[in-house]
Amino acid sequence: MNKFLRILKHRWLDSADTHRLIPDDMAQRLAQRVAASETRHSGEVRLCVEAALPLSYLWRLDRTTSVGMLTRERAVSWFGRLGVWDTEHNNGVLIYLLLAEHAIEFVADRALSAHVDHAQWQAIVDRLGARLRSGEFEDGLTQALEEVSALLVAHFPTGDDGVSPNELPDSVVRA
Repeated sequence: MNKFLRILKHRWLDSADTHRLIPDDMAQRLAQRVAASETRHSGEVRLCVEAALPLSYLWRLDRTTSVGMLTRERAVSWFGRLGVWDTEHNNGVLIYLLLAEHAIEFVADRALSAHVDHAQWQAIVDRLGARLRSGEFEDGLTQALEEVSALLVAHFPTGDDGVSPNELPDSVVRA
């Protein structure tokens, strides 16, 4: 797809599309699932669904910078903006969806990344992608959240007291 058409595609979508895809009631249920997940481990999980890349990203598209690279860069930007990188145990995870590109990115902080290899993350991404393509957004995100939670429970269970402080909001970011 040429640069002009890609820019149009991204300008066509906005946060109203994100809210239509993930309405308030679904966002609330997903937030409750994030909160429930975080009682089982010491990690933090954030969900972020963005309609399109900002124009400043799209202008940088050329032969050396792919949309995939920009999507990953944007996910890492959200990871920092939402403070996922700043958790006590460095074991936060961002699940990022970019609607305009049908792209999925998982960004894990360094402590969890040391335990989970690329193939494990890719398998979760592939399963989530299949669910999203079949229109099962809530079920797909719930399954991905459960899989991420299982990884966090395996490597970072709650302490002996069973208490895990909630360091970040559980709400779904819809941009």
